[in-house]
This record gives sequence, C-alpha cells and structure tokens, in this order.
Amino acid sequence: MTDLKTKLQQLWQNKWINNGVWLLVFFALYLIMRPLMQGDVVRDVAPDFRTTSLSGEALKLVDLQGEAVLIHFWATWCPICTFSRDGIEDIAKDYRVISIATRSGDDQTLLDYAAEHGMNTGLIINDHDGRLFELYGARAVPADFIVDKDGNIAFVEVGLSSSWGLRARLWWANQ
Repeated sequence: MTDLKTKLQQLWQNKWINNGVWLLVFFALYLIMRPLMQGDVVRDVAPDFRTTSLSGEALKLVDLQGEAVLIHFWATWCPICTFSRDGIEDIAKDYRVISIATRSGDDQTLLDYAAEHGMNTGLIINDHDGRLFELYGARAVPADFIVDKDGNIAFVEVGLSSSWGLRARLWWANQ
C-alpha cells in the first residue's frame, strides 16, 4: 500500500499531470457555471434599441436587418474581456459589430480606454447604466449575441469565445 501511495505522490509531482488535472477541474467548473452566467438571455427576436456610438454614429438595431450582426457586451473592468478585445476588433473588419461597454464609466473614460487599446470608437456603445445588458438578459460579460439577417438571435455565447468561432457563427447567420 505504501508503494502505491509513493507512486501516486510521484505521479502528482509531475508538472504535466498536475497541470492537466487542474485544467480538467477548471473546465468542469466552467461547464457547471455556464448556465448560471447565461441567466435569462433573450431568444428568438432580438430586442431593438436606439443608441449612439462613442463617435456619434446613431444606431438602431432594426435598421441592420439583412446582414448578420454581432452584439458584444463587455466591460473595462472584466479581465476575460481583454482576451477577446482584439478578436472583436478584427471581426468588425468583415462583419457588423456592436460593441457595448456595460457599466464601465462615462464616455470620456471609454474614449480614453479605447485610445489606450487601439479600439474603434465607432463600434463602441456606452451602456453606463446596464440597461441594454439587462434588456438582453445576460448575467456576465463577455456576452455575445449573434443576430441573423432576419433580426432573430441565432447564437448566444456568455464567457470567453474564440474569434474564429464567432466568425463561423456570423457566416452561418448570414446564410
């Protein structure tokens, strides 16, 4: 019995096995938490809204029907959101993206943040009071809603998403 215990201790001290076990634990926790993060997200028809981007561009969601749209909720205080920031900016070169900063301060704070990180202010909407975030029913950021060309929510992702995964969903929603 002692020999087995010693072998298990040696096995656990292996960096690859130790890290692999922790990765599996993290992944299992993520899968357990995922339904809680999604909350009561809206399905079916995307709720329409009127707003203005940080650069002053007027925006009404219903006017964008006919093409797929990515609605990306994020926050300046969200560490996970920083991982997807560059990918979202890159996706916006090929698809319509509405980047909604929720509960992240006033316009000047967001303008400074965007300048510091090389973000396109024409994409960014300031949801300072979280009204749009609540309208879509998510409980955590980042939250991505892909609206198809008919104005229906085709896909919802809450948490970290890959840019290629979002691109594939946008392509599908355009079909």
